[in-house]
Amino acid sequence: MAEAPGTLEGWYALHDFRKIDWAALMRLSPAERQAVAAEAAAFFEDAQAIKDAPEGSSAIYSVIGHKADLMIIHLRPTMDQLSALERGFNRTRLATYTTQPYSYFSVTELSLYEASARGGSQNPEELMQNPFVQKRLKPQIPDYPYACFYPMNKRRGEAVNWYTASMEERREQMKQHGLTGRKYADTITQMITGSYGLDDWEWGVTLFAVDMLPVKKIVQEMRFDEVSAKYGEFGTFLNGRRVQPADLPKLLLEA
Repeated sequence: MAEAPGTLEGWYALHDFRKIDWAALMRLSPAERQAVAAEAAAFFEDAQAIKDAPEGSSAIYSVIGHKADLMIIHLRPTMDQLSALERGFNRTRLATYTTQPYSYFSVTELSLYEASARGGSQNPEELMQNPFVQKRLKPQIPDYPYACFYPMNKRRGEAVNWYTASMEERREQMKQHGLTGRKYADTITQMITGSYGLDDWEWGVTLFAVDMLPVKKIVQEMRFDEVSAKYGEFGTFLNGRRVQPADLPKLLLEA
């Protein structure tokens, strides 16, 4: 039986996708639309300022394409805090003009073998104090203009099965995969969240980028890494541009 890798976990993550009923929203009077937008902006200002919890991070994005209009990302220490944020938005008037076509619940994750390689220790308690580990498990959403989210699995077929490969093989393939990613360190920050037992896929990947073209480049190049070419399975990709809460009224009122 293959050895299961140990992991360290940090903040819980919610990716909340919303579609706006633009026709219904635009039937409101200009004053009513302004009030709806102002209330939503105040909610996201408070979320981004982390007024609901001792620590965390939040951001909102305008999604391109038909899959959603908004991507709301919240990171908090507990699932209950995420749930309270979701309910809080649902109580706003803007939420009554939205549907939720998709969401993703997960937790920031770092494998023990990667943490040990970077942290110089085998002790989980010591590793949790390491700055590199803390940054990975409690990430602040960077102030980059673009974000891409997608879920993924590792293949479990009869002939090709990641979960029956040896620890050494998995470690080496992930090491090579990481080297590919580091080529894009100046333009992309990656957040990996684990979702075994939490959602339908095994991981969520969020790429925060200074431009969308590097997102295409890194995903394309990583497909040729053996770990992706042989074992990777990918879900739907959703891409958006960062919206500051103060700019949300403009986004909603000028649609």
